[in-house]
Amino acid sequence: MNNNLSPRTVKMVLLAILAAIMLILAFTPLGYLKVGIIEISFMMVPVAVGAIVLGPAAGAVLGGVFGITSFIQALTTSPFGAMLISINPFYTFILCMIPRILMGWLAGLVFQWLYKNDKTKIISYGTASLSAALFNTIFFMTFLILLFGNTDYIKGFQGNMSILAFVVAFVGINGLVEAIATTIIGGAVSRALIVYRQ
Repeated sequence: MNNNLSPRTVKMVLLAILAAIMLILAFTPLGYLKVGIIEISFMMVPVAVGAIVLGPAAGAVLGGVFGITSFIQALTTSPFGAMLISINPFYTFILCMIPRILMGWLAGLVFQWLYKNDKTKIISYGTASLSAALFNTIFFMTFLILLFGNTDYIKGFQGNMSILAFVVAFVGINGLVEAIATTIIGGAVSRALIVYRQ
């Protein structure tokens, strides 16, 4: 890394680069990989990388970027998001923003704690990346049920299923594949960036 740049400047540049990558992923086909009926999103990867390399605050900022792009997609291209907006725009904004901000912030905290206790200094990268995917799913589904669980739209999805069965069915195999992708890619990229910065 260029020694003429202050650590703060380097962090700001890297944060801006990760945010720009997220915008590209969000609004181009590059952010989604379709394999048969499975659609894998890579949007969580830059959030996980930022949270690990730059810390919890940067993770929260990038989570906010993720949330903003999600809300824009709800306004434009997402049928599911459009339906939620028609029910309650404010709740939809909260659903898009808060889970993603919490996800980025907590993933950063998880990494900091794990890294201090990880003798290998390797496991913490993949585990923190995995936590980002898990936090995203947990918080999104929690807020979805809290904010929209009593609406006819969500009740129509849920049918006679229990809440747990509904969550598993809603997340499906996509969530599992996204978690694996975030763990592998996020962990590898984060470790490479930290080693490079050192």
